[in-house]
Amino acid sequence: MKVENLVVWQKSIDLVLEIYKQTENFPSEEKFCLVSQMKRAAISIPSNISEGYGRRSQKEFLQFLSVSRGSLCELETQIIIAKKLKFLEKGNDLIEKISEIHKMMHVLSKKTKQNS
Repeated sequence: MKVENLVVWQKSIDLVLEIYKQTENFPSEEKFCLVSQMKRAAISIPSNISEGYGRRSQKEFLQFLSVSRGSLCELETQIIIAKKLKFLEKGNDLIEKISEIHKMMHVLSKKTKQNS
């Protein structure tokens, strides 16, 4: 099975695309600060899922899922900051997507542990 078949990976890719769209209209002074941080955190989520999956070791996959969850939490915090600064129109939608991905990662981690 390819990592592209994992629904959590697909949804995290969609989240990256949404972050790119939502940050297009941020103030220009935020391009190298909050926007950059949000994009890096978002990209880290599917990247770490993919890297861990590619390691072909359940222990390493769990480790990379943990890193990915950390990036997810980081992105959530940055979205909250952007909402409070009134830079985001659809911040709540993003938070809901993050919550869904977080739940999916939890289930995937649990299943991976059970299979080891």
